[in-house]
Amino acid sequence: MNSRERVNTALSRGIPDRVPMDVSWGFTPTFYEKFKKITGKTDYEDYFGIDTRLIFFNETRNQNNYDRYFESREGLEGLYYNEWGIGHLKGRDETLHFEHLVAPLKYAESVGDILDYPLPDFIEDYRVHDLGKKVEEVGKRGIAACAPLACTLFETAWQIRGFEELTTDMLDNPELVECLLDRLLQLRIRQAVLYAEAGVDVLMLGDDVAMQTGMLISPREWRKWLKPRMAQIISAARAVNPKIHVFYHSDGNPMEIIDELADIGINVLNPVQPECVDPAEIKRLYGNKLAFWGTIGVQSTLPFGTPGDVRREVKLRMETIGRDGGLLIGPAHMIEPEVPWENLVAMMEAIDEYGWYR
Repeated sequence: MNSRERVNTALSRGIPDRVPMDVSWGFTPTFYEKFKKITGKTDYEDYFGIDTRLIFFNETRNQNNYDRYFESREGLEGLYYNEWGIGHLKGRDETLHFEHLVAPLKYAESVGDILDYPLPDFIEDYRVHDLGKKVEEVGKRGIAACAPLACTLFETAWQIRGFEELTTDMLDNPELVECLLDRLLQLRIRQAVLYAEAGVDVLMLGDDVAMQTGMLISPREWRKWLKPRMAQIISAARAVNPKIHVFYHSDGNPMEIIDELADIGINVLNPVQPECVDPAEIKRLYGNKLAFWGTIGVQSTLPFGTPGDVRREVKLRMETIGRDGGLLIGPAHMIEPEVPWENLVAMMEAIDEYGWYR
């Protein structure tokens, strides 16, 4: 099997020749510099033989000016904003996990404020005209093409509006939430359709709606605001390609909604974070509906274990959640600066040793 066949087999809950693997959301800048220094290489996906590649829209040429949303605020020296207009204040390691987010619509008061807010130009032709070519090039190499649309609705909405403001609006100003989510929904539907038309193997959706002790927002509010909209995105993509795999990412413990994710068409759960859920139990409960992606702890074993600990965790995953297929193995999130190089190598070597089915 090549990588693409391996990924599609595993995500269909079948048994490939060996377990496919990836490194989830990649390396932080500090770890990437470590990789380059140690190996003399620049492409860690090729170096480690990763089975997937992310396919991105082209860079925007039309950055909206969001200065007016921040100009009257104090303490924002060094702030920059991304193409969504979400403000960032740099932290250590120059990566998102250590940056402070500043919501541009924190002080919005009306639906008009939401409607006036400029959104990115993802669907302009110059951003997507070669999307199919990018997928084709990856496919010619026998690698699975993945469409990164995580932070699909909830995370992007609260980063624009503010977490406290958005969750309060869900109770007190529902018309503001409805307007913002519906604007994001229409953009995400169009992006998902474009990806499906381009022929990607995996549509990667998701929002962090859980924390390590349970849901971050109540299941009731998730069902009201997010579930039906996510279902529309999935339905639109599957109308183009019924066989496309749909991945859902939420860190933490989303046990209360996993059944419902499957009900709306999700067929792959990520990252199955082992610090707060038991991957073997997840497989026992949902293995007849879902494949699984991730499972190796980035808060525990990879940064703080020994290479032997890492090898044992990989072996355990293959004996439990990976048994009878249905697993794409890898770190539960980014490779952070604290991860010893030896532990990453141990994970890759253990996957090669224990990951073969026949």
